[in-house]
Amino acid sequence: MYAASVNPFNLKGRITMQHDDIIIEKTFVPEQCGRAVKVGDYVRYHYNGMFPDGKKFDSSYDRGSTYNVYVGKKQLIEGMDRALVGMCVNERRLVKIPPQLAYGKQGYGDIIPPDSILHFDVLLLDVWNPEDGVQINTYYTPPICSRKVEVSDYVRYHYNGTLLDGTLFDSSHTRLRTYDTYVGIGWLIAGMDQGLLGMCVGERRIITMPPSLGYGENGDGSDIPGQASLVFDVVLLDLHNPRDSITVTNQQVPEPCTRKTVAGDFVRYHYNGSLLDGTFFDSSYSRNRTYDTYVGRGYVIAGMDEGLIGVCIGERRTITIPPHLAYGEEGTGTKIPGSAVLVFDVHIIDFHNPSDSTEITVTYKPEVCDKQTKKGDFVKYHYNASLMDGSPIDSTYNYGKTYNIVLGANQVVPGMEDGLKDMCVGERRHLVIPPHLGYGEMGVTDEVPGSAVLLFDIELMEVEEGLPEGYMFIWNEDVSPDLFTEMDVDQNKQVEPSEFTDYIMRQVTEGKGRLAPGFDPYRIIDNMFSNQDRNGDGKITEAEFKLKADEAAAHDEL
Repeated sequence: MYAASVNPFNLKGRITMQHDDIIIEKTFVPEQCGRAVKVGDYVRYHYNGMFPDGKKFDSSYDRGSTYNVYVGKKQLIEGMDRALVGMCVNERRLVKIPPQLAYGKQGYGDIIPPDSILHFDVLLLDVWNPEDGVQINTYYTPPICSRKVEVSDYVRYHYNGTLLDGTLFDSSHTRLRTYDTYVGIGWLIAGMDQGLLGMCVGERRIITMPPSLGYGENGDGSDIPGQASLVFDVVLLDLHNPRDSITVTNQQVPEPCTRKTVAGDFVRYHYNGSLLDGTFFDSSYSRNRTYDTYVGRGYVIAGMDEGLIGVCIGERRTITIPPHLAYGEEGTGTKIPGSAVLVFDVHIIDFHNPSDSTEITVTYKPEVCDKQTKKGDFVKYHYNASLMDGSPIDSTYNYGKTYNIVLGANQVVPGMEDGLKDMCVGERRHLVIPPHLGYGEMGVTDEVPGSAVLLFDIELMEVEEGLPEGYMFIWNEDVSPDLFTEMDVDQNKQVEPSEFTDYIMRQVTEGKGRLAPGFDPYRIIDNMFSNQDRNGDGKITEAEFKLKADEAAAHDEL
């Protein structure tokens, strides 16, 4: 190598070296020097050639192209061959070469006179060796790497591409979209094909390649010169193989799990959706409502259709879906890029099947059960209501009073009607009511989500026996033969509404008759009066008055 002079620093702070009458001034030395030129290396450099008086005789800058040559192979004047050894990329040297190590006594045509001392201002831009292969420097490895790039995998990555001197020639970041390609099958330059192998999603590495594995002697015709080393700063964002199916991980299955989803079930679930590199793209939580869909019927992307089969209520799982089972090469536009692997963290809230009926489980039944509820009975019961995930909806215990209805009168959802039938006083039941027998697709605003399965724990407290079907009033004893006369208090041969109401209420009070329980008695009586008032004049005549037994058609009246 070169021997340093006694005072290696000149007055300007430059490093001066001298060897065999060659004088080298290092006018700029980069802070880092990953590689120094050795004999046999191929270099690309710029230079200005001058005589000692400063007159320029040649310049690579003027030609608009670097000078490219092997070092130490006698392809240069001897002084330059020696001066380039030990240089780093981006280093700058002022080289003073005596004539015996330049063009000697012959000179060089009309350009360089005999016995000329030559000065070269040299800037090294590139160095490589024919023996070089791809160099990989991984500067970030994610803590979890479940899969690495293999031949025939499809990858999505960002990169900055530079020459060895740092000149940027391309960047996927400036285009705001990843570079997407198969690896190892010749779709990329050979150096990148090799450099991507073994990468993990999220990994960052510097891939350096000689021109033989890049764009060779001719470059790319625009930004990459011939014989240029290339440096790619790469971050891998996505990875899959066309043979991939979905993967299910991080399963948390509740115990017990009495039922699992099958094709045709309707599922309500929450999810967070992200790309493989963790980039968030959607969440049902942010909308504060579940995603509701049939599974196994093509209503969702194929991978989700498959991933939601065989899940339990309350289960959590991570479903990773390759693009050919998701949104394919096109993606969805702004949120999901083309050819993206999707990761869904899913929580199953509930599911049902349209063929489901109300599921009734008796949790307690008294030993003595003389009467069971039937249609028309007036029942009083307590309940606790919740969703399948345990979220409370309502409870009669909070109000300190029972909920009271007439069975069969459509005063509650059909599933509750089913659950209250054939019960004994004191009996307790657990009901699972599918939405088509509950509150349907719409639910109840701010209380019950649409398409929600409902859970009720009910206890029957009291039962008042109803009337036979079709009756709103019955007699407990024989009907008086002078019924019309008894009603017509003022004996004017017609019954006024007040006379009719007073008479019926007196029969109920004295226990001679009974109104259907659970309804407004005065509304029932008004309805009975209207049915008897055939001509609608607000009065009942003896000719209009008939008992139910005398009617050809059934009416809820006498």
